[in-house]
Amino acid sequence: MPVHQANGHVILAHPKGSSVELLLYGATVISWKAGTMTTPESTERLFVSSKATLDGSKPVRGGIPVVFPCFGAPTHPEHSRLGQHGFARNQVWTFHSIVTDNEAGVSVRLTLDPTPSIRAIYDRPFHLAYVVTLAEHQLTTELHVTNTLTSSACPPDNLEFQALFHNYIRAPANETLIFSLQNNKYYDKTETTEQGQNEAKVETRTGVDVRKFTDSVYEDAPQRYEVTWPGGGVEIKVKELKDVVVWNPQRVAGIKLADMEDSGWEKYVCVEPGHVRGFAKIEPGKTWIGQQVISVIHHERRINQL
Repeated sequence: MPVHQANGHVILAHPKGSSVELLLYGATVISWKAGTMTTPESTERLFVSSKATLDGSKPVRGGIPVVFPCFGAPTHPEHSRLGQHGFARNQVWTFHSIVTDNEAGVSVRLTLDPTPSIRAIYDRPFHLAYVVTLAEHQLTTELHVTNTLTSSACPPDNLEFQALFHNYIRAPANETLIFSLQNNKYYDKTETTEQGQNEAKVETRTGVDVRKFTDSVYEDAPQRYEVTWPGGGVEIKVKELKDVVVWNPQRVAGIKLADMEDSGWEKYVCVEPGHVRGFAKIEPGKTWIGQQVISVIHHERRINQL
Protein backbone atom coordinates (compact mmCIF):
# COMPACT_ATOMS: atom_id res chain seq x y z
CA MET A 1 0.00 0.00 0.00
CA PRO A 2 1.27 3.51 -0.80
CA VAL A 3 0.12 4.92 2.58
CA HIS A 4 1.79 3.77 5.81
CA GLN A 5 1.08 4.90 9.37
CA ALA A 6 3.25 4.31 12.40
CA ASN A 7 3.98 6.13 15.65
CA GLY A 8 2.32 9.37 14.60
CA HIS A 9 3.95 9.44 11.17
CA VAL A 10 2.16 9.10 7.81
CA ILE A 11 4.18 8.15 4.73
CA LEU A 12 2.92 8.41 1.15
CA ALA A 13 4.82 6.51 -1.54
CA HIS A 14 4.44 6.90 -5.30
CA PRO A 15 5.13 3.93 -7.61
CA LYS A 16 7.68 6.05 -9.53
CA GLY A 17 9.76 6.59 -6.38
CA SER A 18 8.68 9.92 -4.90
CA SER A 19 7.52 10.07 -1.28
CA VAL A 20 6.13 12.35 1.42
CA GLU A 21 6.29 12.00 5.18
CA LEU A 22 4.16 13.99 7.59
CA LEU A 23 3.47 14.05 11.29
CA LEU A 24 0.06 13.93 12.89
CA TYR A 25 1.54 16.48 15.29
CA GLY A 26 0.95 19.79 13.56
CA ALA A 27 0.06 18.04 10.27
CA THR A 28 3.63 19.00 9.39
CA VAL A 29 5.18 17.62 6.22
CA ILE A 30 8.77 16.77 7.19
CA SER A 31 10.00 15.18 3.96
CA TRP A 32 9.26 15.36 0.25
CA LYS A 33 11.49 13.38 -2.05
CA ALA A 34 11.19 13.57 -5.83
CA GLY A 35 13.41 13.31 -8.88
CA THR A 36 13.27 15.07 -12.22
CA MET A 37 12.60 13.85 -15.74
CA THR A 38 16.35 13.90 -16.45
CA THR A 39 17.47 12.63 -13.01
CA PRO A 40 14.78 10.24 -11.76
CA GLU A 41 16.51 9.39 -8.48
CA SER A 42 14.51 10.93 -5.65
CA THR A 43 16.10 13.88 -3.85
CA GLU A 44 14.98 15.55 -0.63
CA ARG A 45 13.22 18.82 -1.47
CA LEU A 46 12.55 20.15 2.04
CA PHE A 47 14.87 21.25 4.83
CA VAL A 48 14.43 20.10 8.42
CA SER A 49 16.99 21.20 10.98
CA SER A 50 18.99 18.36 12.54
CA LYS A 51 18.14 20.01 15.88
CA ALA A 52 14.41 20.03 15.18
CA THR A 53 12.16 18.32 17.71
CA LEU A 54 10.00 15.59 16.16
CA ASP A 55 8.49 14.16 19.34
CA GLY A 56 5.47 16.45 19.51
CA SER A 57 6.82 18.68 22.25
CA LYS A 58 7.18 21.80 20.08
CA PRO A 59 6.62 22.89 16.45
CA VAL A 60 9.05 21.48 13.89
CA ARG A 61 11.86 23.69 12.62
CA GLY A 62 11.54 22.89 8.93
CA GLY A 63 9.37 21.03 6.46
CA ILE A 64 5.95 22.64 5.92
CA PRO A 65 4.37 23.80 9.18
CA VAL A 66 0.72 24.88 8.90
CA VAL A 67 0.01 28.36 10.28
CA PHE A 68 -3.55 29.04 11.52
CA PRO A 69 -5.43 31.15 12.65
CA CYS A 70 -2.83 33.91 13.04
CA PHE A 71 0.49 34.64 11.39
CA GLY A 72 3.21 35.88 13.70
CA ALA A 73 2.06 37.58 16.88
CA PRO A 74 -1.75 37.77 17.09
CA THR A 75 -3.39 41.06 16.07
CA HIS A 76 -7.08 40.09 15.89
CA PRO A 77 -9.09 40.54 19.14
CA GLU A 78 -10.32 36.92 18.92
CA HIS A 79 -6.69 35.71 18.78
CA SER A 80 -5.43 37.54 21.86
CA ARG A 81 -4.73 34.34 23.83
CA LEU A 82 -2.85 32.65 21.00
CA GLY A 83 0.88 32.29 20.63
CA GLN A 84 3.08 32.96 17.61
CA HIS A 85 1.58 31.48 14.42
CA GLY A 86 -1.51 30.13 16.19
CA PHE A 87 -2.21 26.55 17.25
CA ALA A 88 -2.53 24.35 14.15
CA ARG A 89 1.19 23.52 14.05
CA ASN A 90 1.30 22.26 17.65
CA GLN A 91 -1.87 20.17 17.90
CA VAL A 92 -2.24 16.46 17.15
CA TRP A 93 -4.41 16.04 14.06
CA THR A 94 -6.56 13.01 13.23
CA PHE A 95 -5.91 10.76 10.25
CA HIS A 96 -9.26 10.84 8.49
CA SER A 97 -8.94 8.96 5.19
CA ILE A 98 -7.10 8.10 2.02
CA VAL A 99 -8.64 10.44 -0.56
CA THR A 100 -7.09 9.08 -3.76
CA ASP A 101 -4.89 6.11 -4.57
CA ASN A 102 -4.07 5.52 -8.23
CA GLU A 103 -1.21 5.68 -10.71
CA ALA A 104 -1.38 9.46 -10.91
CA GLY A 105 -0.93 9.97 -7.20
CA VAL A 106 -1.99 9.35 -3.64
CA SER A 107 -3.54 11.73 -1.15
CA VAL A 108 -4.63 11.69 2.48
CA ARG A 109 -6.85 13.87 4.63
CA LEU A 110 -6.10 14.92 8.21
CA THR A 111 -8.59 16.82 10.36
CA LEU A 112 -8.58 19.07 13.41
CA ASP A 113 -11.58 20.15 15.48
CA PRO A 114 -11.80 22.19 18.70
CA THR A 115 -10.48 20.34 21.73
CA PRO A 116 -10.59 21.46 25.37
CA SER A 117 -7.02 22.77 25.09
CA ILE A 118 -7.88 24.74 21.94
CA ARG A 119 -11.13 26.11 23.40
CA ALA A 120 -9.14 27.40 26.36
CA ILE A 121 -7.32 29.82 24.05
CA TYR A 122 -9.67 30.11 21.05
CA ASP A 123 -13.44 29.91 21.40
CA ARG A 124 -14.52 30.12 17.76
CA PRO A 125 -16.13 26.97 16.28
CA PHE A 126 -14.29 25.62 13.25
CA HIS A 127 -13.29 22.51 11.35
CA LEU A 128 -9.95 22.09 9.60
CA ALA A 129 -9.10 19.51 6.96
CA TYR A 130 -5.64 19.17 5.46
CA VAL A 131 -5.27 17.26 2.21
CA VAL A 132 -1.77 16.25 1.10
CA THR A 133 -1.37 14.85 -2.41
CA LEU A 134 1.76 13.26 -3.85
CA ALA A 135 2.40 12.90 -7.58
CA GLU A 136 5.59 11.80 -9.31
CA HIS A 137 7.13 15.29 -9.46
CA GLN A 138 4.63 17.30 -7.45
CA LEU A 139 3.35 17.93 -3.94
CA THR A 140 -0.01 19.58 -3.27
CA THR A 141 -1.21 20.79 0.12
CA GLU A 142 -4.73 22.13 0.74
CA LEU A 143 -6.09 23.65 3.92
CA HIS A 144 -9.90 23.53 4.18
CA VAL A 145 -11.28 25.90 6.83
CA THR A 146 -14.98 25.60 7.69
CA ASN A 147 -17.02 27.99 9.80
CA THR A 148 -19.22 25.45 11.57
CA LEU A 149 -21.61 28.03 12.99
CA THR A 150 -25.17 27.67 11.70
CA SER A 151 -26.31 31.14 12.71
CA SER A 152 -28.37 33.16 10.24
CA ALA A 153 -27.67 36.44 12.01
CA CYS A 154 -27.31 39.60 9.96
CA PRO A 155 -24.62 40.68 9.51
CA PRO A 156 -23.22 37.12 9.39
CA ASP A 157 -20.97 35.90 12.20
CA ASN A 158 -17.91 35.44 10.00
CA LEU A 159 -14.87 33.40 10.96
CA GLU A 160 -11.85 35.67 10.48
CA PHE A 161 -8.38 34.15 10.28
CA GLN A 162 -4.96 34.08 8.69
CA ALA A 163 -3.35 30.99 7.17
CA LEU A 164 0.01 30.14 5.64
CA PHE A 165 2.17 27.23 4.46
CA HIS A 166 5.63 27.78 5.99
CA ASN A 167 7.67 26.03 3.27
CA TYR A 168 11.33 25.38 4.03
CA ILE A 169 12.64 24.72 0.51
CA ARG A 170 15.96 22.88 0.57
CA ALA A 171 18.30 25.02 -1.53
CA PRO A 172 21.74 26.68 -1.47
CA ALA A 173 20.44 29.90 0.08
CA ASN A 174 23.18 32.20 -1.13
CA GLU A 175 22.71 31.06 -4.73
CA THR A 176 18.92 31.06 -4.82
CA LEU A 177 16.64 33.53 -6.57
CA ILE A 178 12.85 33.84 -6.28
CA PHE A 179 10.78 34.99 -9.27
CA SER A 180 8.54 36.89 -10.11
CA LEU A 181 8.06 39.52 -7.43
CA GLN A 182 9.42 42.55 -9.24
CA ASN A 183 7.20 45.66 -8.84
CA ASN A 184 5.22 43.99 -6.04
CA LYS A 185 4.45 45.85 -2.82
CA TYR A 186 6.07 44.37 0.29
CA TYR A 187 6.76 45.00 3.96
CA ASP A 188 10.25 44.52 5.39
CA LYS A 189 10.06 42.94 8.83
CA THR A 190 13.83 43.30 9.33
CA GLU A 191 13.39 47.06 9.77
CA THR A 192 14.27 48.08 13.31
CA THR A 193 11.25 50.31 13.95
CA GLU A 194 7.54 49.56 13.85
CA GLN A 195 7.09 52.47 11.47
CA GLY A 196 9.68 50.99 9.14
CA GLN A 197 8.08 47.55 9.28
CA ASN A 198 4.67 49.00 8.38
CA GLU A 199 5.93 51.13 5.50
CA ALA A 200 5.18 49.62 2.09
CA LYS A 201 8.11 49.22 -0.29
CA VAL A 202 8.23 48.21 -3.94
CA GLU A 203 10.39 45.27 -5.04
CA THR A 204 12.87 46.40 -7.71
CA ARG A 205 14.83 43.15 -8.17
CA THR A 206 14.09 40.84 -11.07
CA GLY A 207 15.04 37.89 -8.88
CA VAL A 208 14.80 38.18 -5.08
CA ASP A 209 17.79 36.83 -3.15
CA VAL A 210 18.26 36.06 0.56
CA ARG A 211 21.99 36.70 0.90
CA LYS A 212 21.25 38.93 3.90
CA PHE A 213 18.69 38.51 6.70
CA THR A 214 15.37 38.57 4.88
CA ASP A 215 11.82 38.68 6.26
CA SER A 216 9.59 40.23 3.61
CA VAL A 217 5.80 40.04 3.29
CA TYR A 218 4.62 40.56 -0.29
CA GLU A 219 0.99 41.64 -0.41
CA ASP A 220 -1.34 40.68 -3.28
CA ALA A 221 1.47 38.71 -4.90
CA PRO A 222 1.16 36.91 -8.28
CA GLN A 223 0.38 33.44 -6.78
CA ARG A 224 2.99 31.76 -8.96
CA TYR A 225 6.64 31.65 -7.94
CA GLU A 226 9.85 30.02 -9.11
CA VAL A 227 12.53 29.26 -6.56
CA THR A 228 15.67 28.57 -8.57
CA TRP A 229 19.36 27.90 -8.08
CA PRO A 230 22.11 26.70 -10.41
CA GLY A 231 21.00 23.25 -11.55
CA GLY A 232 17.61 23.09 -9.86
CA GLY A 233 14.49 24.65 -8.51
CA VAL A 234 10.79 24.34 -7.73
CA GLU A 235 7.69 26.16 -8.91
CA ILE A 236 4.90 27.07 -6.49
CA LYS A 237 1.37 27.80 -7.72
CA VAL A 238 -1.29 28.82 -5.23
CA LYS A 239 -5.01 29.54 -4.93
CA GLU A 240 -6.71 31.79 -2.35
CA LEU A 241 -3.35 32.66 -0.79
CA LYS A 242 -2.91 36.26 -1.85
CA ASP A 243 0.35 36.99 -0.03
CA VAL A 244 3.77 35.37 0.15
CA VAL A 245 6.53 35.64 2.75
CA VAL A 246 10.20 35.25 1.85
CA TRP A 247 12.34 34.47 4.88
CA ASN A 248 15.88 33.45 5.70
CA PRO A 249 17.50 34.48 8.99
CA GLN A 250 21.10 34.23 7.77
CA ARG A 251 23.69 34.14 10.52
CA VAL A 252 22.62 37.40 12.21
CA ALA A 253 19.28 35.93 13.30
CA GLY A 254 19.89 32.21 12.71
CA ILE A 255 22.27 31.83 15.64
CA LYS A 256 19.45 32.97 17.95
CA LEU A 257 17.26 29.99 16.99
CA ALA A 258 17.92 27.20 19.50
CA ASP A 259 16.61 24.47 17.17
CA MET A 260 18.55 25.61 14.10
CA GLU A 261 21.55 23.49 13.20
CA ASP A 262 24.91 25.20 12.71
CA SER A 263 24.85 27.15 9.42
CA GLY A 264 21.43 25.66 8.68
CA TRP A 265 20.33 28.97 7.18
CA GLU A 266 22.68 28.27 4.27
CA LYS A 267 20.63 25.21 3.27
CA TYR A 268 17.13 26.58 2.68
CA VAL A 269 14.93 29.48 1.73
CA CYS A 270 11.41 29.89 3.05
CA VAL A 271 8.84 30.86 0.42
CA GLU A 272 5.54 30.88 2.29
CA PRO A 273 2.21 31.42 0.49
CA GLY A 274 -0.53 32.64 2.78
CA HIS A 275 -3.32 35.07 3.58
CA VAL A 276 -1.51 37.18 6.17
CA ARG A 277 -2.18 40.84 5.32
CA GLY A 278 -5.65 41.34 6.73
CA PHE A 279 -7.95 38.40 7.41
CA ALA A 280 -9.79 35.86 5.31
CA LYS A 281 -13.49 35.72 6.19
CA ILE A 282 -15.94 32.81 6.02
CA GLU A 283 -19.68 33.04 6.55
CA PRO A 284 -21.42 30.43 8.76
CA GLY A 285 -21.65 27.05 7.06
CA LYS A 286 -19.11 27.97 4.37
CA THR A 287 -15.63 26.56 3.64
CA TRP A 288 -12.48 28.34 2.45
CA ILE A 289 -9.75 26.35 0.66
CA GLY A 290 -6.17 27.54 0.36
CA GLN A 291 -4.00 25.46 -1.97
CA GLN A 292 -0.39 25.26 -3.07
CA VAL A 293 1.11 23.01 -5.74
CA ILE A 294 4.90 22.62 -5.55
CA SER A 295 6.48 21.14 -8.69
CA VAL A 296 10.05 20.17 -9.42
CA ILE A 297 11.63 22.26 -12.16
CA HIS A 298 13.12 19.78 -14.62
CA HIS A 299 15.39 22.10 -16.59
CA GLU A 300 17.36 25.14 -15.47
CA ARG A 301 15.35 28.20 -16.46
CA ARG A 302 17.56 31.13 -15.64
CA ILE A 303 20.85 32.82 -16.22
CA ASN A 304 22.57 33.16 -12.87
CA GLN A 305 22.05 36.78 -11.85
CA LEU A 306 23.80 36.73 -8.50
